[in-house]
Amino acid sequence: MDLKDKITTKLKESFTDSILEVTDFKGDLAITIDAKRVTEIAKFLKEEPELEFNLCEDVTAIDWGTVKNRFTVVYHIFSLSNNFRLRLRSNIEVDSIESVCSIWESANWYERETFDMYGIKFKNHPDLRRMYMPEEFEYYPLRKDFPLTGIPGSLTLPKK
Repeated sequence: MDLKDKITTKLKESFTDSILEVTDFKGDLAITIDAKRVTEIAKFLKEEPELEFNLCEDVTAIDWGTVKNRFTVVYHIFSLSNNFRLRLRSNIEVDSIESVCSIWESANWYERETFDMYGIKFKNHPDLRRMYMPEEFEYYPLRKDFPLTGIPGSLTLPKK
């Protein structure tokens, strides 16, 4: 059994109803999981001796601009011992999901960046605040409803 099959089998055995979709496109394995179990699945992937996904390389999101399942939170994780990347996806109906900082410390800044750009709140994050935009900025620039040209007067620019 190759590593992709092993990952899929172990996840389906342990989290039967929480594995929503498995796709493999040109060697890129992506698994869509139930948002309610994100920390359990992340912990399992990190601690399972045969998998050891011990590095979170990125956390980002997709704004589909729809009412139901508006956002997909995407986690790019890596197993050093297996030299393998896995993409976890989780569709969320509201703009919040549990933080994975307790599993992968590197997720801290990635979750902050995702919060700053999309407005997705990561519950139990140790320091969820804006990174790029001022704290008082009330918009999220990577959301579909944010105008491409920005909102005039919403952000004061420094004078020359």
